[in-house]
Amino acid sequence: MAARVDHLVTSGTFSLDGGTWDVDNNVWIVGDDEEALVIDAAHDADAILEALGGRTLRAIICTHAHNDHIDAAPALAARTGALIHLHPDDLPLWRQTHPGTPPDRELADGQVLTIAGTDLTVLHTPGHAPGAVSLYAPGLGTVFTGDTLFQGGPGATGRSFSHFPTIIDSIRDRLLTLPATTVVRTGHGDTTTIEDEAPHLEEWIKRGH
Repeated sequence: MAARVDHLVTSGTFSLDGGTWDVDNNVWIVGDDEEALVIDAAHDADAILEALGGRTLRAIICTHAHNDHIDAAPALAARTGALIHLHPDDLPLWRQTHPGTPPDRELADGQVLTIAGTDLTVLHTPGHAPGAVSLYAPGLGTVFTGDTLFQGGPGATGRSFSHFPTIIDSIRDRLLTLPATTVVRTGHGDTTTIEDEAPHLEEWIKRGH
């Protein structure tokens, strides 16, 4: 059975640098009727378990370690036995939320994760966070960008551990080079496509988004 992408939205808070904001997060589930992986276990382990519908959870993949993307990861791992994967450059952020519970596996640029016969290639796309990654699934015609690229521009870079020129380099060199029709599935908000976002790169640079 071919892999598919399921989607749910969970709600909670994002906290960094002394501030806290209400947020809605996209949680992406990639798999078939038997097995799946979760991209960004945000806020609500119960809701994610319900969406899995009894499928075997093979892995929990963190696009980055801001608390709103990882707060439910240890609880989901404990209830399913799935291993948590994070790029090591984001360990300082991870420890702010889960100081006593390290992730299980390191993500590396170029690494290929396979679920239900579908490959997802890890693309290190820092800028929003040092260890931010995107996951490109050519067989599904999609890329999961976390908070690196949204409909309308780059992710925020105004807080600790972020850097605007770096996120622009990541988007230009790692994401906008993907096929134009690639669907961009983001960490918050609506999906978009590479061809819809690519024409606006210079505009983002000029306004220092």
